[in-house]
Parts: sequence; C-alpha cells; structure tokens
Amino acid sequence: MAKVLIVSDSHGQRKELTELKARHEKDIDLMIHCGDSELSKQDKELQGFHVVRGNCDFGNDFEKEIIKDLDGFRLFVAHGHLFSVKSSLIQLQYRAEEVNADIVCFGHSHLLGAEMVRNKLFINPGSLRLPRGRRERTYVMLNIQGTTVDLHVYDYDSGEMTDLHQRFLLER
Repeated sequence: MAKVLIVSDSHGQRKELTELKARHEKDIDLMIHCGDSELSKQDKELQGFHVVRGNCDFGNDFEKEIIKDLDGFRLFVAHGHLFSVKSSLIQLQYRAEEVNADIVCFGHSHLLGAEMVRNKLFINPGSLRLPRGRRERTYVMLNIQGTTVDLHVYDYDSGEMTDLHQRFLLER
C-alpha cells in the first residue's frame, strides 16, 4: 500500500507545512505540493515535498510538471494555471492522456474536489491558506492499495472530514 499527502496553494505559510510533515511524515510514501507555495526550493518547509511551480511562485526553482510512478500508477502533478482549470479540466485531461497518467493532482482554483474522468482520478486538494467554496483549509491523503484508491480529506485545523471520504477503483 502507498500513501500520498497532497497539498496546494499554501501561499507563504511555513508553520502549516512544517506541521503537516510532522503529523504525517512517518505514515506516507510521497508528499506533493501542487504549487503556489510562494517559497523557494531551498526552504526547509518544502524539504521532502515534490513541488510544481504555480502562477504565484516566482523564479525557476520548480518544474512546471512532475510525473511519478507509484504502486503501478502514474501520478501527474501540475498547478493548473497553464491548463485553464478554472474553466474546464479538458486541457489538463489531454495532458494527462499524453503522459499516460492515472492520477492527476492540481491546484490553482483553491476549490477542493475529486472526480473520475475517463478512468483518470483528478484531485484538487483545495488550499491551506485561501480556500474557496468552503471555509476549511484542506489537504488530501491518498491510500493506494491494488486498484483501490481511498481519498481522505483533512481540515488543517480539525482533522479528517470523514463525510468526504471517497473510494475510487482504477484500472491498471
């Protein structure tokens, strides 16, 4: 089983990223930040995270995209601003198909969400700093076991939001 921590749009928050690592570091296999950290690659708060560059990240410290293979699945990570995710997922879906991704992690809109599109799981963990559509500062944990992916949503301030748990079945 593989466990993945996914965060996005922390916009300069340091304490929160440090706390998330302390809470989950021993239980996870991969930590992803979907951009707009507003920190640099050298900042200790991002150590251990695989980070993509968002529209509020200045400089060239981070890649525009990351592809990771984990437990037989391919994860594709992008911030979302280059794919117009605030209006549609179609451009992101096309890119996911090009790189043969199974799970797509993105941010930019600050809207928490997860959905299956053509047997690809699209995940936006929301925002740790400026959530939209809800008040909770959210992040996501994925538990991958075989072809089953359990998505757990957490409010940074109060813990797991069990009513938002979702289970997805992916094909290999």
